[in-house]
Amino acid sequence: MAKLIDCITFFDNNFIFDFRYNVIKNCVDKFIVCESLFDHKNNPKKINFDLEKKYKNNSQIIHLILKRPFPKKTNAWQNQSIQREYILENLNFTDENDLIFFSDPDEIPNPNLLSNFILTKKYGIFLQKIYNYKFNLFNPYENPWEGTRVCKKKNLKSIDFMREKIKAKNLRYKFYRLDKEKSIEIFDNGGWHFNNLMQPELISKKLKTFAHSEFSGDQFSSIETIKKKIEEKVDLFNRGHKYSFVKIDNTFPKYLINNLKKYKDYILD
Repeated sequence: MAKLIDCITFFDNNFIFDFRYNVIKNCVDKFIVCESLFDHKNNPKKINFDLEKKYKNNSQIIHLILKRPFPKKTNAWQNQSIQREYILENLNFTDENDLIFFSDPDEIPNPNLLSNFILTKKYGIFLQKIYNYKFNLFNPYENPWEGTRVCKKKNLKSIDFMREKIKAKNLRYKFYRLDKEKSIEIFDNGGWHFNNLMQPELISKKLKTFAHSEFSGDQFSSIETIKKKIEEKVDLFNRGHKYSFVKIDNTFPKYLINNLKKYKDYILD
Protein backbone atom coordinates (compact mmCIF):
# COMPACT_ATOMS: atom_id res chain seq x y z
CA MET A 1 0.00 0.00 0.00
CA ALA A 2 1.33 3.42 -0.95
CA LYS A 3 2.60 5.60 1.88
CA LEU A 4 1.71 9.30 2.19
CA ILE A 5 4.77 11.47 2.82
CA ASP A 6 4.14 15.07 3.91
CA CYS A 7 7.12 17.33 3.12
CA ILE A 8 7.82 20.92 4.11
CA THR A 9 10.76 23.26 4.41
CA PHE A 10 11.03 24.91 7.80
CA PHE A 11 12.39 28.20 9.12
CA ASP A 12 11.13 28.86 12.66
CA ASN A 13 7.34 28.52 12.96
CA ASN A 14 6.79 25.66 15.40
CA PHE A 15 3.29 26.92 16.13
CA ILE A 16 2.02 26.26 12.62
CA PHE A 17 3.84 22.94 12.32
CA ASP A 18 2.26 21.71 15.54
CA PHE A 19 -1.15 22.70 14.21
CA ARG A 20 -0.41 21.03 10.86
CA TYR A 21 0.76 17.86 12.56
CA ASN A 22 -2.38 17.55 14.66
CA VAL A 23 -4.70 18.19 11.71
CA ILE A 24 -3.28 15.49 9.42
CA LYS A 25 -1.25 13.11 11.61
CA ASN A 26 -3.82 10.32 11.34
CA CYS A 27 -3.71 10.39 7.53
CA VAL A 28 0.04 10.68 6.91
CA ASP A 29 2.72 8.01 7.24
CA LYS A 30 5.74 10.31 7.51
CA PHE A 31 6.36 14.02 8.02
CA ILE A 32 9.58 15.37 6.56
CA VAL A 33 10.70 18.71 7.99
CA CYS A 34 13.67 20.16 6.12
CA GLU A 35 15.56 22.90 7.95
CA SER A 36 18.76 24.69 6.93
CA LEU A 37 21.56 26.12 9.05
CA PHE A 38 21.34 29.18 6.77
CA ASP A 39 18.45 31.41 5.78
CA HIS A 40 17.74 32.02 2.11
CA LYS A 41 20.06 35.03 2.16
CA ASN A 42 22.82 32.68 3.36
CA ASN A 43 22.99 34.13 6.87
CA PRO A 44 23.76 31.52 9.56
CA LYS A 45 20.81 30.52 11.76
CA LYS A 46 20.23 28.16 14.62
CA ILE A 47 18.09 25.05 14.52
CA ASN A 48 14.56 26.10 15.47
CA PHE A 49 12.47 22.97 15.05
CA ASP A 50 11.21 21.55 18.37
CA LEU A 51 12.15 17.95 17.61
CA GLU A 52 13.84 17.15 20.91
CA LYS A 53 11.54 19.31 22.98
CA LYS A 54 8.17 18.27 21.60
CA TYR A 55 8.52 15.30 19.25
CA LYS A 56 11.33 13.29 20.80
CA ASN A 57 11.18 9.61 19.80
CA ASN A 58 8.36 10.36 17.36
CA SER A 59 9.17 8.02 14.48
CA GLN A 60 6.52 9.64 12.30
CA ILE A 61 8.70 12.77 11.90
CA ILE A 62 11.99 13.00 10.02
CA HIS A 63 13.95 16.19 10.68
CA LEU A 64 16.40 16.88 7.87
CA ILE A 65 19.13 19.44 8.47
CA LEU A 66 20.89 21.02 5.50
CA LYS A 67 24.23 21.84 7.07
CA ARG A 68 26.22 23.19 4.14
CA PRO A 69 26.05 26.91 3.25
CA PHE A 70 24.34 27.85 0.03
CA PRO A 71 26.68 28.63 -2.90
CA LYS A 72 28.08 32.15 -2.83
CA LYS A 73 26.68 33.21 -6.21
CA THR A 74 23.11 32.00 -5.79
CA ASN A 75 20.17 34.25 -4.94
CA ALA A 76 17.40 33.71 -2.37
CA TRP A 77 15.10 31.95 -4.86
CA GLN A 78 17.85 29.55 -5.88
CA ASN A 79 18.65 28.86 -2.24
CA GLN A 80 15.00 28.10 -1.59
CA SER A 81 15.13 25.61 -4.46
CA ILE A 82 18.28 23.98 -3.06
CA GLN A 83 16.59 23.46 0.30
CA ARG A 84 13.56 21.91 -1.39
CA GLU A 85 15.69 19.55 -3.45
CA TYR A 86 17.48 18.39 -0.31
CA ILE A 87 14.21 16.70 0.61
CA LEU A 88 14.28 14.77 -2.67
CA GLU A 89 17.87 13.68 -1.96
CA ASN A 90 16.61 12.05 1.22
CA LEU A 91 13.59 10.13 -0.04
CA ASN A 92 15.49 6.90 -0.58
CA PHE A 93 13.33 5.12 1.99
CA THR A 94 10.21 5.58 -0.17
CA ASP A 95 8.80 3.24 -2.82
CA GLU A 96 8.05 4.28 -6.39
CA ASN A 97 4.29 4.45 -5.84
CA ASP A 98 4.46 6.33 -2.55
CA LEU A 99 2.74 9.72 -2.69
CA ILE A 100 4.99 12.71 -2.01
CA PHE A 101 3.16 15.84 -0.86
CA PHE A 102 4.97 19.19 -0.73
CA SER A 103 3.56 22.32 0.91
CA ASP A 104 4.66 25.47 2.56
CA PRO A 105 4.19 24.81 6.31
CA ASP A 106 1.04 26.94 6.49
CA GLU A 107 -0.63 25.14 3.55
CA ILE A 108 -2.50 22.31 5.23
CA PRO A 109 -4.16 19.63 3.11
CA ASN A 110 -7.69 18.56 3.93
CA PRO A 111 -7.49 15.27 5.89
CA ASN A 112 -10.81 14.19 4.35
CA LEU A 113 -9.04 14.08 0.98
CA LEU A 114 -6.01 12.26 2.33
CA SER A 115 -8.05 9.33 3.58
CA ASN A 116 -8.03 6.70 0.81
CA PHE A 117 -6.26 9.20 -1.45
CA ILE A 118 -5.98 8.31 -5.13
CA LEU A 119 -4.04 10.32 -7.74
CA THR A 120 -5.18 9.66 -11.30
CA LYS A 121 -2.83 12.10 -13.05
CA LYS A 122 0.92 12.63 -12.83
CA TYR A 123 0.57 15.62 -10.50
CA GLY A 124 -2.07 16.99 -8.17
CA ILE A 125 -2.83 20.50 -6.90
CA PHE A 126 -4.87 21.14 -3.75
CA LEU A 127 -7.02 24.27 -4.00
CA GLN A 128 -7.13 25.73 -0.50
CA LYS A 129 -9.07 28.45 1.29
CA ILE A 130 -6.76 31.26 2.31
CA TYR A 131 -6.87 33.17 5.60
CA ASN A 132 -4.50 35.89 6.82
CA TYR A 133 -3.31 36.76 10.35
CA LYS A 134 -6.18 34.89 12.06
CA PHE A 135 -7.75 31.48 11.45
CA ASN A 136 -10.99 33.11 10.34
CA LEU A 137 -9.85 36.29 8.56
CA PHE A 138 -10.70 35.37 4.99
CA ASN A 139 -8.70 36.57 1.98
CA PRO A 140 -11.05 36.56 -1.04
CA TYR A 141 -8.44 38.09 -3.37
CA GLU A 142 -6.14 35.06 -3.49
CA ASN A 143 -8.79 32.39 -2.98
CA PRO A 144 -8.65 29.56 -3.88
CA TRP A 145 -4.95 29.22 -3.18
CA GLU A 146 -2.93 26.70 -5.18
CA GLY A 147 -1.12 25.17 -2.25
CA THR A 148 -0.11 21.57 -1.60
CA ARG A 149 1.27 19.63 -4.59
CA VAL A 150 1.54 15.86 -4.89
CA CYS A 151 2.93 13.21 -7.18
CA LYS A 152 4.15 9.63 -6.98
CA LYS A 153 7.80 9.17 -6.10
CA LYS A 154 8.53 7.58 -9.48
CA ASN A 155 7.40 10.79 -11.24
CA LEU A 156 9.14 13.21 -8.88
CA LYS A 157 12.19 14.60 -10.63
CA SER A 158 12.28 17.94 -8.80
CA ILE A 159 10.32 19.28 -5.84
CA ASP A 160 10.99 22.85 -6.93
CA PHE A 161 9.61 22.04 -10.41
CA MET A 162 6.49 20.52 -8.86
CA ARG A 163 6.03 23.61 -6.74
CA GLU A 164 6.83 26.33 -9.28
CA LYS A 165 5.79 24.84 -12.64
CA ILE A 166 2.75 22.73 -11.81
CA LYS A 167 -0.02 25.30 -12.06
CA ALA A 168 -3.74 25.07 -12.72
CA LYS A 169 -3.32 27.47 -15.66
CA ASN A 170 -1.28 24.80 -17.46
CA LEU A 171 -4.56 23.06 -18.23
CA ARG A 172 -5.67 26.06 -20.30
CA TYR A 173 -2.70 26.01 -22.68
CA LYS A 174 -3.15 24.67 -26.21
CA PHE A 175 -2.28 21.03 -26.86
CA TYR A 176 0.86 21.99 -28.79
CA ARG A 177 2.40 23.70 -25.73
CA LEU A 178 4.50 20.68 -24.93
CA ASP A 179 6.63 22.79 -22.59
CA LYS A 180 3.71 22.91 -20.13
CA GLU A 181 2.93 19.88 -17.98
CA LYS A 182 -0.79 19.13 -18.30
CA SER A 183 -1.18 15.80 -16.52
CA ILE A 184 -2.59 17.57 -13.48
CA GLU A 185 -5.49 16.66 -11.22
CA ILE A 186 -7.23 19.49 -9.35
CA PHE A 187 -8.53 18.78 -5.85
CA ASP A 188 -11.25 21.19 -4.71
CA ASN A 189 -11.79 21.77 -0.99
CA GLY A 190 -8.12 20.90 -0.67
CA GLY A 191 -7.53 22.39 2.76
CA TRP A 192 -6.43 25.72 4.17
CA HIS A 193 -3.64 28.24 3.73
CA PHE A 194 -3.30 30.01 7.10
CA ASN A 195 -0.96 32.77 5.95
CA ASN A 196 1.06 34.84 8.42
CA LEU A 197 -0.68 33.30 11.41
CA MET A 198 1.98 34.65 13.75
CA GLN A 199 2.93 37.57 15.93
CA PRO A 200 4.03 40.84 14.20
CA GLU A 201 7.64 40.29 15.33
CA LEU A 202 7.80 36.95 13.54
CA ILE A 203 6.12 38.32 10.42
CA SER A 204 8.78 41.04 10.37
CA LYS A 205 11.53 38.45 10.66
CA LYS A 206 9.97 36.40 7.87
CA LEU A 207 9.82 39.40 5.52
CA LYS A 208 13.47 40.20 6.18
CA THR A 209 14.71 36.71 5.45
CA PHE A 210 12.51 34.99 2.87
CA ALA A 211 13.00 34.89 -0.89
CA HIS A 212 10.77 37.89 -1.68
CA SER A 213 13.54 40.37 -0.85
CA GLU A 214 11.52 43.23 -2.37
CA PHE A 215 9.44 43.19 0.83
CA SER A 216 12.33 43.28 3.30
CA GLY A 217 12.46 47.09 3.63
CA ASP A 218 10.95 48.99 6.57
CA GLN A 219 7.91 50.09 4.55
CA PHE A 220 6.77 46.45 4.71
CA SER A 221 8.72 44.79 7.53
CA SER A 222 8.56 47.33 10.34
CA ILE A 223 6.77 45.81 13.34
CA GLU A 224 4.61 48.90 13.87
CA THR A 225 3.54 48.88 10.21
CA ILE A 226 2.63 45.21 10.43
CA LYS A 227 0.62 45.74 13.64
CA LYS A 228 -1.34 48.53 11.98
CA LYS A 229 -2.14 46.40 8.94
CA ILE A 230 -3.33 43.52 11.09
CA GLU A 231 -5.60 45.85 13.07
CA GLU A 232 -7.00 47.28 9.83
CA LYS A 233 -7.36 43.78 8.30
CA VAL A 234 -5.45 44.77 5.17
CA ASP A 235 -2.67 42.99 3.33
CA LEU A 236 1.03 43.51 3.98
CA PHE A 237 1.96 44.56 0.48
CA ASN A 238 -0.22 47.62 -0.16
CA ARG A 239 -2.33 45.94 -2.83
CA GLY A 240 -5.63 47.32 -1.51
CA HIS A 241 -6.79 43.94 -0.19
CA LYS A 242 -9.23 44.08 2.72
CA TYR A 243 -9.84 40.82 4.56
CA SER A 244 -13.18 39.75 6.01
CA PHE A 245 -14.29 38.03 9.20
CA VAL A 246 -16.01 34.64 8.88
CA LYS A 247 -17.41 32.39 11.61
CA ILE A 248 -15.65 29.16 12.51
CA ASP A 249 -17.83 26.35 11.17
CA ASN A 250 -17.50 22.78 9.95
CA THR A 251 -15.55 23.91 6.87
CA PHE A 252 -12.55 24.47 9.16
CA PRO A 253 -10.25 21.71 10.42
CA LYS A 254 -11.93 19.48 12.98
CA TYR A 255 -8.87 19.85 15.20
CA LEU A 256 -9.39 23.62 15.31
CA ILE A 257 -13.08 23.25 16.14
CA ASN A 258 -12.19 20.91 19.00
CA ASN A 259 -9.53 23.28 20.37
CA LEU A 260 -11.03 26.75 20.12
CA LYS A 261 -9.86 27.72 23.60
CA LYS A 262 -6.27 26.72 22.82
CA TYR A 263 -6.22 28.97 19.73
CA LYS A 264 -8.40 31.82 21.00
CA ASP A 265 -5.65 34.43 20.42
CA TYR A 266 -5.71 33.57 16.72
CA ILE A 267 -9.48 33.62 16.25
CA LEU A 268 -11.60 36.72 15.64
CA ASP A 269 -14.86 36.92 17.58
